Amino acid sequence: MADEEDKSGAGVGKLKGSKQTKRAPRYFDDRSDVTSKDKHGNEKPSEGKSADEKKKSGKKRTSAPDGDHADTKRGKESWDSDEEKDPFPGEAPVKEETLARYTRGEGNKVKMRAKTAGPKLERKTMEKKFHLAAKQAARAELLLGEDHGYLEASDDEDTSQLSQTDIADAVDISAAQKHFDLKLDKFGPYRMNYTRNGRFLVIGGRRGHVAALDWMSKKLLCEINVMEGVHDVKWLHVETMFAVAQQRWTYIYDHQGVELHCLKKFNNVLKMEFLPYHFLLATASSTGFLQYLDVSLGKELVAINVKQGCLNVMTQNPQTAVVHLGHANGTVTLWSPNVKEPLAKLLSHVTAVRSIAVDKTGTYMATSGQDRYMKVFDIRAMKPLQVYRMSAGAGQLAFSQTGLVAAALGNVVEVYKDCCSNVAEKPYLTHRLRNNISGLQFCPYEDVLGVGHRDGFTSLLIPGAGEANFDAFENNPYQTKKQRRDYEVKMLLEKIQPEMIGLEPGGVGQVSQLTAQEVEKREQEAVQKKFEPARKKKGRSKSLKTVQRTKGVEEEWRRMKVRQKMREEEEKRKKQQKDQKKKEKWGSALDRFQRKDN
Repeated sequence: MADEEDKSGAGVGKLKGSKQTKRAPRYFDDRSDVTSKDKHGNEKPSEGKSADEKKKSGKKRTSAPDGDHADTKRGKESWDSDEEKDPFPGEAPVKEETLARYTRGEGNKVKMRAKTAGPKLERKTMEKKFHLAAKQAARAELLLGEDHGYLEASDDEDTSQLSQTDIADAVDISAAQKHFDLKLDKFGPYRMNYTRNGRFLVIGGRRGHVAALDWMSKKLLCEINVMEGVHDVKWLHVETMFAVAQQRWTYIYDHQGVELHCLKKFNNVLKMEFLPYHFLLATASSTGFLQYLDVSLGKELVAINVKQGCLNVMTQNPQTAVVHLGHANGTVTLWSPNVKEPLAKLLSHVTAVRSIAVDKTGTYMATSGQDRYMKVFDIRAMKPLQVYRMSAGAGQLAFSQTGLVAAALGNVVEVYKDCCSNVAEKPYLTHRLRNNISGLQFCPYEDVLGVGHRDGFTSLLIPGAGEANFDAFENNPYQTKKQRRDYEVKMLLEKIQPEMIGLEPGGVGQVSQLTAQEVEKREQEAVQKKFEPARKKKGRSKSLKTVQRTKGVEEEWRRMKVRQKMREEEEKRKKQQKDQKKKEKWGSALDRFQRKDN
């Protein structure tokens, strides 16, 4: 019993079944007179140093870092370390250039008129989360194992003189297999299109041949002949559906070649563009109409008469979803489904425009005309940055994910590097084909350039053309069927409304802070600017008479607005009365479930 009392008095052990809490361990004890007892009950001196000895040793006490030797329930404990302090405390700094690639822009500067601090605090928290996400993405860039590289030639060599055979021999076997040629000389010339993840390819010949395939594994999905001319082909939001602009109407097929829809309103279509985030299929016809089809609903959204003749030059801005059209008078017009007039008009060439291409950031636009010039414009300022004199007019233009520009000059493909911000003195790569080129597109996330021509289709190797690292949540080339279904549902839930398409997509999230009085004042100013009293003779155009006539017009405008408002209220009241009478006469569909009293 004495031994048990001694142990309980020492505070080291605890009785079985008791609810005593265990004492936190002490790494160092400042008390020099602390003694402990051995198993026989004899006291023995502690091994800790006294306060004088610690002062002589010269070692300082430091606080424990977060997460090390600390218990969140008991609080942080101080500890002494023999190691030196970290010369670089805190997190490693992130370069501003790297952080700028992942930032989402400036924070929301609109002042909130909230009575409580809750909304302001919530917005501040969200901005902190956005900043933290950008910072973490910039730090995670070190984990990206791949990086795009370009061809490097020695002093006496030129990369433009290298052939596809030389490049295929120098790369590994898997990359060399991406260079191939499909000989289809009976149904050309061919148009082609890659999916957004770069996995699948669809080609369409002018004489009715249409085929879809997994070009990496060379597995054929479907192959049909529509028995009429094909002008263009385009994949939709997933690789199970694609659109074909045929001689008369536009058709939708699935990946097995089965016809799903026939769009008779979309006739004589020459070019097509699919807006993936809005689920819109934009078509340009030979009759001069620009039409939009909502793929999720299967209905025509709007049809705009461009009034510029045949529309055979068309592309889209991937950043803003604005459609760019090229015309025979040398102008380029920018269109949105919300406006019947062009958002902007740009005179790019003195002759007809042959091709247009826009890079993935929506900053640069390349155009080519019959005057043998290729011009690079800054879309934000609508001004030309570079002008190149070509050996022939470029019939096709294409931007890669890394900023390379491919131009089709007859039967020759020329690829230019850094030609937007700087002047490119010579092409990066060139390749000559047997026949004229009818289609040109870079494959996403691959160093491949697809070329459609009269003899079929050719896949060219262009080192440094594709983005090396892909986001599996955005575009996954290796997705399964289940992932594809989930991705389709997610895209439908996150569908952007067509009303948000404009030149400045960043202005959509802004909130108007104008009051009702300010809006009315603006409307009155607009009326005053529009109305200009006519000049009258015999003293009837004096300043007093002019002001009286102007005020009379304003007063009449106000009366008209009040009368219109009263008319709308009257119509609304009549409609409510009509619905009420109808309900009283016929009752509701739920009346059958009411209890009938005997």
